[in-house]
Amino acid sequence: MTEAVSRPTLEAVAARAGVSRATVSRVVNGGDGVREPLAERVRRAVEELGYVPNQAARSLVTKRHDAVAVVIAEPEARVFADPFFALQLRGISKELTAHDNQLVLLLTEGRADHARVARYLAGGHVDGALVFSLHLDDPLPGLIRKAGVPTVFGGRPDWSDGGPGPVYVDSDNRGGAREAVRHLVGLGRTRVAHITGALDQTSAVDRLDGYRDVMGDADPRLVVESDFTPGGGERAMRELLDRCPDVDAVFAANDLTALGALRVLREHGRRVPDDVAVIGFDDVLPVAEQAEPPLTTVRQDIEEMGRLMARLLLRGPGGGPAGGTSGAAPAEAAGTGVVLPTTLVRRASA
Repeated sequence: MTEAVSRPTLEAVAARAGVSRATVSRVVNGGDGVREPLAERVRRAVEELGYVPNQAARSLVTKRHDAVAVVIAEPEARVFADPFFALQLRGISKELTAHDNQLVLLLTEGRADHARVARYLAGGHVDGALVFSLHLDDPLPGLIRKAGVPTVFGGRPDWSDGGPGPVYVDSDNRGGAREAVRHLVGLGRTRVAHITGALDQTSAVDRLDGYRDVMGDADPRLVVESDFTPGGGERAMRELLDRCPDVDAVFAANDLTALGALRVLREHGRRVPDDVAVIGFDDVLPVAEQAEPPLTTVRQDIEEMGRLMARLLLRGPGGGPAGGTSGAAPAEAAGTGVVLPTTLVRRASA
């Protein structure tokens, strides 16, 4: 067994710096009113002794926990299978780390988990929450509002409960979808189909609306509902070929759906893009580049979405729960939607 090593205390730092314990506490916890020469002596003593503030004690003084909950309203299997979530988490993590905040990941396997997440958020463990992949009938927004936790949402909200509008970050899903479908029409394709995402999510609804903006009078059989997964893309593509064997182009709601569609087209001997052109959405690498053929897709900056969500939360109205951050986009108490642009990335599939 190894003996426990005693940790340096505030008193030890105060003795080394030749100041009072209260002065050390103010410097360590970011308080004001300490002259710079004294503050510098305290910081030097902290470094020399290797003092690490006790987070629980610090929270009592600052009323901050330097921790942010990231709530993903999806089962664990979905989160760890879809690279979209990894990219968004990477952006969030980078921004939180830059401001010395911890990320607490909360997943919801089912409705029973919603109350657990709400209790955790209301329990004062974190300074705020970043919530994404919500579904249209999800009770989480109402539960989080009751918990009184500052929150930024990923994706356009679809609810209104009479309170202040939510702060959110999204991509131009509808505009990106329009650009993709116009590209297919510009290639001379006349039977352009759409495999949707899960239509209980606003991103899927917006992409379907973008498709309809261009193909408003298209055969309704050319639209098949799916769920943003490769398996869903396979099932939808088979259904689409049964319904409309003369389909000559497919706009898939995301890259994983497009991968499933490509597999089925190969199985049926359909050449891409000669017989059927295919476009996805996301530009998740290496998925899009390593598809066969490489996938033309609508790029959204997923990592930047995560960064911006964290930035908005850290700033917040009046400086935010975890302090200010330079260059952050505005997030007002009345609600702000930040919509990032999308671009069409052309590869071999269309």
